[in-house]
Amino acid sequence: MARDKALVPQRQEAGGTSSAQMRQRRKDGWSKADEATFLAVLAETCNASEAARQIGKGRTSAYRRKKADPGFARAWEEAIEMGYGEIELMLMRAVLFGSETEEIVTDGEGAVKTRKVKRQGNPAVALRLLTFYRDRMERRRAEQAAQEGPGGPAAIAQVDALFDQIRRRRAAEGS
Repeated sequence: MARDKALVPQRQEAGGTSSAQMRQRRKDGWSKADEATFLAVLAETCNASEAARQIGKGRTSAYRRKKADPGFARAWEEAIEMGYGEIELMLMRAVLFGSETEEIVTDGEGAVKTRKVKRQGNPAVALRLLTFYRDRMERRRAEQAAQEGPGGPAAIAQVDALFDQIRRRRAAEGS
């Protein structure tokens, strides 16, 4: 008996028992595009609420999906790890190079009166996120290291990528 491709397996709970059924996919459910967008925004922001908002879903829906779907939960953790790594690199760049903004003051006719370069460094949000995810990332990295062995390819590639980024930055600055 051929099954309709629009049907998906789901659990039906009634009377204290649970049974499997084939049902049509919910119209308000998560599509593959929703999932991909959610994970991309999560990797960029480390913020599940913002990622859910971007796809028009609620944070509760995202956490429910994470709990119900082990594959999605793994992808979620990978996205958080990517975002966490980006935060680490951003903080490292801020410590090594600082950040500058230029403030330009013009007169009524649009002519530049003063130009001031300011060094900024307020990584408070990044530090809060690092603190929040630190334990989770240390456990995950330890698990990966145990699977790969010490000095595994992923660790070496990560360090090489960081050094390449520093070399490119210094070359662009003429150092």
